[in-house]
Amino acid sequence: MHNFIDTVPRSVKRLIYLSVDAVLLPVALFAAFALRYGEFTPWAQVSESWILFPTVLCFGMAANILLGFSRVKLSTFGVRDIGKAALIAIAMTVVSICTCYILDLATPRSVPLIFGILLFLGTMGSRLTGRALLQVLYDHGHERRPVAIYGAGSAGNQLASALGRSKIKPIVFVDDNPSLHGVIMGGLPVCDPEKLKSLIEKGKIESVILATPSATEEQKRRISLKLADLGAEVLSLPSYNEIIAGRGLVESLRQVSPDELLGRDKVDLNLPGVSDVYADKSVFVSGAGGSIGSELCRQVLKHNPRKIVLFEHSEFALYSIDQELRPLAEAAGVEIVATLGSVCDKRRVVRTMQIHQTDIVLHAAAYKHVPLVESNELEGLRNNVLGTRVLANAARELEIERFILISTDKAVRPTNVMGASKRLAELIVQDIDSRSPKTLFSMVRFGNVLGSSGSVIPLFREQIARGGPVTVTHAEVTRYFMTIPEAARLVLIAGTFARGGDVFVLDMGKAVAILDLAKRMIRLSGKTLKCPQNPDGDIEIVVTGLRPGEKLYEELLIGENILNTPHPKIMRAQEGCLSELEVQSAIRDLNQAIESGETARCRSILNHWIEDYHQPQEAKQSG
Repeated sequence: MHNFIDTVPRSVKRLIYLSVDAVLLPVALFAAFALRYGEFTPWAQVSESWILFPTVLCFGMAANILLGFSRVKLSTFGVRDIGKAALIAIAMTVVSICTCYILDLATPRSVPLIFGILLFLGTMGSRLTGRALLQVLYDHGHERRPVAIYGAGSAGNQLASALGRSKIKPIVFVDDNPSLHGVIMGGLPVCDPEKLKSLIEKGKIESVILATPSATEEQKRRISLKLADLGAEVLSLPSYNEIIAGRGLVESLRQVSPDELLGRDKVDLNLPGVSDVYADKSVFVSGAGGSIGSELCRQVLKHNPRKIVLFEHSEFALYSIDQELRPLAEAAGVEIVATLGSVCDKRRVVRTMQIHQTDIVLHAAAYKHVPLVESNELEGLRNNVLGTRVLANAARELEIERFILISTDKAVRPTNVMGASKRLAELIVQDIDSRSPKTLFSMVRFGNVLGSSGSVIPLFREQIARGGPVTVTHAEVTRYFMTIPEAARLVLIAGTFARGGDVFVLDMGKAVAILDLAKRMIRLSGKTLKCPQNPDGDIEIVVTGLRPGEKLYEELLIGENILNTPHPKIMRAQEGCLSELEVQSAIRDLNQAIESGETARCRSILNHWIEDYHQPQEAKQSG
């Protein structure tokens, strides 16, 4: 039945609403006469004032159409629509009084007043009855998930109204304000957060929605952690700015992102003057379709560059970011150039930079997945080391203004080929900078990026969705985390601080225990941890052992020699470097080993030139 109602054309529904309102006008007027005279059939009195009926019918329908009252959807009937109903009732009361006065009818003055009240009650009653009937039909035909809404403010009330005909059924409001406890809002009771535990244990609540868009990140984190311990799935509304951006409340619901629970606030990376560096410039972004590269393109676009060159070897990745950015760039008057190519192709790189008169290079192209690069070391080194040298040399030869290399914390005392390749890339850039009078070279080093391809967060989500188990390589492994916007913003700011050969790192707070993160994500998904203490739990955590080249913990600095920058959360590392002859020797030997396919020799070269590089035991044996 409900599906049939959904298929009825909107024009037919409007006609039904108009018909109901047309019937209500004379019925309410007749009832007013009946109440005034105390009779069920006051035909004599009505016949003396019959002209009132066609008058209120004509004016009433005109007011209805003028105010668009028949266009109001039952599912969204709210305060504004009640106001329209009241305005129509008042207008009809005035019309009735004026008609009686002008035509000198014998109708008592109280009849128009009673008529207006009855018309308002009838209009409201018909709408609310229809809405209730539709809700009953919807509930009967659909399974709805019972939820509690945390926050009884305006956002919470709007959300409860918007969820009326969705697969989510609001049961109760929860609010920290004691004065609201026991109050009924929008038909739902408001209760103390302390009562949530019993509601969840009794199965009355399956999820909790945070409807506190004005709360700070710290407040949201505190509430989320508290709710996660109750065993219910936690969803969240975005900030007011995100809601204003155009998405509906229901569509904006999302799982609480793990970056909100990492133990620190997001770093404020706003700094005056950053836009001046990128404004009206041609910016070349390598790896433009990747997690970091694509976010760099989005943020560069906000700083009014003249042109953004998207350089990417993956056709699909290039197509995706080009389709996303092109309409935004056209609106901002920025030229977008999508270019397929490899950073190892010197001719392609140089020609592209020349044609588009590149001013700034953001080098984000890299193979970064530790196990894959560990087993494909030749291609990993070719792309990460030789590709970086091609780009950096092209920037120096063409006297490009700035070159920024995106590096990783795995480059610090590396135990895997990926980390060693990025450290060698840093040393190459520092060497080229020492021989570059025009171009300012710099590097940005950060930890794991939340939500990037291959990161632990999406992996945990997928494993939890499949019912587990969640795999952790070691019970004591820790990592530094930052968000993709933080990482991209750091890169852009580093470009403004560069003095030549700099390595910038972000103060990322305390490292996060991956095992604790896995447990939090299980709780936030509404599941329970399966362990010896709780053998009937939903999701088990399995420790698989460290992968080849993986460390228990990562570091951001080589040594303790650091300098401050204009931003309190960004540090400039002072680290050793290789001489030009040493770099040339390392590159020559590495290039020969790659071309001849000598993997053992490649690892030996890394071990010789990279400070504190420890070749994995498995690799030594296989070599």
